Amino acid sequence: MKTAAELRTSLRAMDHRSYPAYKSLAGSYRFDRFILSIDHVQGDPFASPSSVHVEVDRKAAGFPERFLQQVCGRIALQDYLTRQFASRMEAYNFKAKGSGKSGLLSITRCGQEVLERSACEIAQDRILVRFHVGFPAFGRTIDAGGLEKILFEFLPKCVESSFFYRNLNAKQVEAAVYLAEDQQEVRRILAKNGLAAFVANGSILPRKSGVSDLPMKDSIPFVSPGSMEKTLRLPHRGEVKGMAIPQGITLIVGGGYHGKSTLLSALQMGVYNHISGDGRELVITDATAVKLRAEEGRSIRGTDISMFIRDLPNGKDTTSFDTEDASGSTSQAAGVVESIEAGAGLFLIDEDTSATNFMVRDDFMQQVISREKEPITPFLERARDLYEKAGISTILVAGSSGAFFHIADRIVQMDCYRPVDITGRVKKLCMEHAAPRTQAPGFAVPDFRRVMRAASGNPGKTARGERKKIKTFGRDAFSIDRETVDLRLVEQLADSEQTSALAYLLRYGTEQLMDGKHTVRQVAERLFSLLEQKGWEAFCGPYVPCGLAKPRIQEVYACLNRYRG
Repeated sequence: MKTAAELRTSLRAMDHRSYPAYKSLAGSYRFDRFILSIDHVQGDPFASPSSVHVEVDRKAAGFPERFLQQVCGRIALQDYLTRQFASRMEAYNFKAKGSGKSGLLSITRCGQEVLERSACEIAQDRILVRFHVGFPAFGRTIDAGGLEKILFEFLPKCVESSFFYRNLNAKQVEAAVYLAEDQQEVRRILAKNGLAAFVANGSILPRKSGVSDLPMKDSIPFVSPGSMEKTLRLPHRGEVKGMAIPQGITLIVGGGYHGKSTLLSALQMGVYNHISGDGRELVITDATAVKLRAEEGRSIRGTDISMFIRDLPNGKDTTSFDTEDASGSTSQAAGVVESIEAGAGLFLIDEDTSATNFMVRDDFMQQVISREKEPITPFLERARDLYEKAGISTILVAGSSGAFFHIADRIVQMDCYRPVDITGRVKKLCMEHAAPRTQAPGFAVPDFRRVMRAASGNPGKTARGERKKIKTFGRDAFSIDRETVDLRLVEQLADSEQTSALAYLLRYGTEQLMDGKHTVRQVAERLFSLLEQKGWEAFCGPYVPCGLAKPRIQEVYACLNRYRG
């Protein structure tokens, strides 16, 4: 390893040379308080900025060990440090002038969720932070003075003020970790007490706008109905009251614009922890929950959808169903079955984004179109079996059909963003109305033996044996070489960095696991296990990019199921 002085000497020697001379700087350098590694140097000042990482000795950083005793605390601290470093770097961004991306300093832009990211990792002996630097140039000529200012003046100040405990606000650090520990305790209480979700009183559920995940100002704070209110005792906040949604089948009803979908949206993102000030800090949902919806046009491979669809007029086998262009009903049926395979313990469904013929079939329609002519068994007739025989609860936003009242265990009406428990009143009304006729055939969970089949050759490599290139299109999609995986309707992806991570996982899967022998479940669990045990290096090699965030295993399954290759 070279010294910082050697880096300075090399840098001054290449001043005003052609830009590619910067590439000779790749390597590691020891500074007084940290180690700087230049991992990848951009080809010219207009290309993607250079990739750099810094390592700080964990003991020297001085963070109390109690903050790192739980995984949730470590992740929360990593998130806090990433946000601090991003804030410090912003003050120096583009202070070194030049052409193209000269002087750019950037790291992950964290959202409202607390995610485990490649940007910052706390290991046994070090804190590692990855970020980007635009190496300065005039035209395509090296500006050594500009880079020297970044690496020897700006960067040490940012590192010193971000990764050493004594230079941080101790109360804020503690609050970030303690909030994560409280959130983890809520998750433990949910599992122990047979609850599907919890929404604390005072939570702010509406978001600022369709393009902003910040809390909406002047929103009505959430207050639980008395009959559903439960008091939780948390290690740091003490007693917290809120609405506890039990396992089973829960309906959310109400007039338009009264907050039904807002509540469901908060619950679907309650699988993640949120930062202080988000408003949904203590909106906590079963971590395995999956938001289901119709996805017309998606591909389905070898999925057993026979519990919902069978006896098709064309004779197509629905115990191993394939299509490149699914309808709304077949896509939602596949989504249910795939989510069972992914270990979901809770389904979140909004009638507005569901296929009507998949969800319910009213009595009049059954009289007009006989059961023998209808291949679809609606979700209405399967929801109870899914809970009682497969242990999967449902929270459903219903607005057009009263048929679901008959199967619901709990009914919550949203009235001007205020929840009201109307279960008793509705159940009395149900006694005055005949329950919908159901003729669902026997319920059985599929055996999930679908195999990930390999294409000819190695689909993860090019003809020359090189790893295929990955490109991410925001949160919505990514491509491996020319094969695009569309994730637009996988609604619980919180960040584009999770999409990027899925691209790396899938590429590894095509190279190593999709051999015609491994099942979908084996591939998904192997990928997720590798990520947890060996980290990002298992998929990226020694050079790990800044810009990856850990997805849930449910999204790993969703990615595999939408891969057309």
